[in-house]
Amino acid sequence: MAYYIGLMSGTSMDAIDAALLDFSNNNCKIIACHSHAFPDRLSQKLQQLIHSETFNLRDFGTLDVELGRAFADAANQLIQQQHIDKKQIAAIGSHGQTIFHAPDNNPPFTLQIGDPNCISQLTNITTIADFRRRDIAAGGQGAPLVPAFHNAFFRSPQHNRVILNIGGIANITVLAADQNKVVSGFDTGPGNCLLDLWSQQHLNLPYDKNGSWAATGRVNKKLLQQLLTENYFSLPAPKSTGREHFNLHWLQQHSPNDNPKNIQATLTQLSVESIAQAIEAHASGCNEVYVCGGGAFNAHLMQGLANRLGLDRTKIKTTIELGIDPEWVEAAAFAWLAKQTLENKPGNIAAVTGATENVILGGIYPT
Repeated sequence: MAYYIGLMSGTSMDAIDAALLDFSNNNCKIIACHSHAFPDRLSQKLQQLIHSETFNLRDFGTLDVELGRAFADAANQLIQQQHIDKKQIAAIGSHGQTIFHAPDNNPPFTLQIGDPNCISQLTNITTIADFRRRDIAAGGQGAPLVPAFHNAFFRSPQHNRVILNIGGIANITVLAADQNKVVSGFDTGPGNCLLDLWSQQHLNLPYDKNGSWAATGRVNKKLLQQLLTENYFSLPAPKSTGREHFNLHWLQQHSPNDNPKNIQATLTQLSVESIAQAIEAHASGCNEVYVCGGGAFNAHLMQGLANRLGLDRTKIKTTIELGIDPEWVEAAAFAWLAKQTLENKPGNIAAVTGATENVILGGIYPT
């Protein structure tokens, strides 16, 4: 039996998600999970780098190695907790930390750091990383990549499904029951990123737990309509975006002038509305919506989605119903992508990313 480990760090940079998976018999089973807290100093340095968009080469190189070591620590702690023989682990798939995502640049590029050489050396396990750049080299957006995983494990021959991932950025995967139909998907726009940034600025908290603060506010309809005029929302797929676009500077351009809790309520509704519009436009025949990512734990956001889509709250479920806890879907996806790479199989879906072809993703760093 060969296990795989997936490592994922999102926009909040509060922790590294590490998941140990068994893909035997074409199934996906999470054996164990570990949430590895970022050292405060490392998180602060990463935030400074990302928000400044400039860097000193020495600082950049140092961060790359320090982050690689942190990823290795996360994997090693997971292994130690489970008392697993490392020889049973075929590979680690590491997403890395996205520093900048610019698929529409000329030339296009995306950049993730977290030196995989360090991960391979410090764990003594073959590591696969740098998944996104090969898709971009093939003419794609480099994102989203998880739809291929969704298609492999969440597709149903009986139901038209949407898998909705609400991370910092939200994305949808449209899985038709008809197996002959091509999988589609794209980034819909902001998920949690603006909500988290606004909470950090006004509450000094990393996020608005359960959307409790937003629930006390009132949606500013005029501001919401202004935000929804953003050109990204009307662009055709394939498309992807990131915090390089949706950030507090973008929000300030719309001159928000209201009580902070009302702004939070409005930003929540912006996520709801942009997601709902994407589902209505591209998955009108779907009868099931399954949510994963941090947004699945925001009760106010989930209720808002149910209301906006005209569904009973129980009709919007999380991926736990499909066998994978919503918190660990992305880590699981990158474990699976590592497996695809080792087996010389494509990891992207060209119809989703816009690449000219399906390609094998990632670089292999053997032991």
